[in-house]
Amino acid sequence: MKIDMRTASFDGHDIFYRQAGDVKAPTVLLLHGFPTSSHMFRNLIPELAGRFNVIAPDLPGFGFTKSPAGFVHTFDNLATVIGKFTEVLGLDAYAVYFFDYGAPVGLRLAVNHPERITALISQNGNAYVAGLSEGWNPIQKYWEEPSAANREALRGFLTPETTQWQYTHGVTDPSMVAPESYTLDSALMARPGNDEIQLDLFGDYKSNVALYPTFQKYFRDHQPPLLAVWGKNDPFFLPAGAEAFQRDLPKAKVRFYETGHFALETHLAEIGKEINEFLVANLAES
Repeated sequence: MKIDMRTASFDGHDIFYRQAGDVKAPTVLLLHGFPTSSHMFRNLIPELAGRFNVIAPDLPGFGFTKSPAGFVHTFDNLATVIGKFTEVLGLDAYAVYFFDYGAPVGLRLAVNHPERITALISQNGNAYVAGLSEGWNPIQKYWEEPSAANREALRGFLTPETTQWQYTHGVTDPSMVAPESYTLDSALMARPGNDEIQLDLFGDYKSNVALYPTFQKYFRDHQPPLLAVWGKNDPFFLPAGAEAFQRDLPKAKVRFYETGHFALETHLAEIGKEINEFLVANLAES
């Protein structure tokens, strides 16, 4: 399956994205999280592109996307840019797969334009306080007291060793994790100035938690089809976050896998099959 590497340019942004599949087929928008990029979907895209138009952008501050000088990296602004990206590409209806940071971005898109959302897939993408582990404690301390010392204490999250740990923690067989994944992430995060962008986003993550009730109201009001495919050993987002979707979406499907944060690295075949079946069932009329 051919995957095209493209760039959409608007408002001073150059949004790098991967696209595969028939552009006339139902669209699936893949939104990555920290500390990665659309590279995390390199193997999932061919699994989905036989039936769907698959589009995976790099968020501002990540991967190969470039943003103008002075752009302020907040989750509101990331969602605004990705929302504009979908409009530039002419996407008027799409399913959203969201992971990690992709969750608050994708759910802002859903809240702003519920009529465009055909289905949701959460892969360790949280929308409930119950899903936040103690791993968030240092970041929450920075939310509560945004001092220079508390900001500096978060730099440990940006090291190559921590990035590799995020890929391998909770994985039964770490040899299944391709080293180019965490190596590429670390190289891209090491670009000049990117550390400050990431620290800014750590601080702004509190805005996502503040929006959890809004996201949950969207679920209740619109009842979008939702599939949660979750690495149950994730050190940051607990299984309770996946189970919580069923409070507001009684028909939500929740699946757990014996792996960590980057579940696609170890369970691509199982997750790809689950997503394909879910999308075929729910996008039949799209």
